[in-house]
Amino acid sequence: MAIPLRKPQEIAKLHKAAALVAQTLDYLQKNICAGMTLNEIDKMGEAYLCSLGGKPSFKGLYGFGGSVCTSLNEVVIHGLPSEQKVAQGDILGLDIGSNLDGYYGDAAITIPIGEITQADQQLIDCSKDALYYAIDSIHVGMRFKELSKILEDFIQERGYVPLRDFCGHGIGTKPHEEPSIPNYLDGKPKQGPKIKNGMVFCIEPMVCQKSSTPVVLEDKWSVVSQDGLRTSHYEHQIAIINNKPVILTQL
Repeated sequence: MAIPLRKPQEIAKLHKAAALVAQTLDYLQKNICAGMTLNEIDKMGEAYLCSLGGKPSFKGLYGFGGSVCTSLNEVVIHGLPSEQKVAQGDILGLDIGSNLDGYYGDAAITIPIGEITQADQQLIDCSKDALYYAIDSIHVGMRFKELSKILEDFIQERGYVPLRDFCGHGIGTKPHEEPSIPNYLDGKPKQGPKIKNGMVFCIEPMVCQKSSTPVVLEDKWSVVSQDGLRTSHYEHQIAIINNKPVILTQL
């Protein structure tokens, strides 16, 4: 399938949807505290997103039971909200999607709950720094596989490994579109589609400590690393405008 090239008016609509995600993530980061349940966090995020005029695009998507992916500690992505409480020293991944007038936004962050260890902070920093480094490396004409290699190299140079079998993606009038953008190189970097003006996509480094192998938990959603150790995840939605990457999910 061809990767859509969005017109400026379409990108403007996507930017509005993405802005709702950025605002909601900022709101959650400022208001989550130890003792809250993942269900409470999910409902708080949904209510705030709706108050801004958007709809939570993850709710019911592929059968997902929440509006916010709440990925606690060892869960790297797709954490299903539950009655589990967050505690001081935890790290929590928050992934939110929005639907505004048929256009979609999507981003994720990993946040500390109170004071965390230096090791956990370094883990969070890796996913965040990898994301911004990759965005700064984007230019028109490069291939998506080159971008995947940049992400993989950065993560490995920090002493971590990227989660396999899950990836970033295109986004537009559907929450997930072409292309798929793994955080690791599969094949050769000079293969596959090139980045062009008008493309809109999400990059989302998913960082594990020792094992890249994913394991899906009994809830059928939450994904952990086979090593059972803590993980981190960051994501931004990017548009290519005038040959440059523009972050749509940024305050």
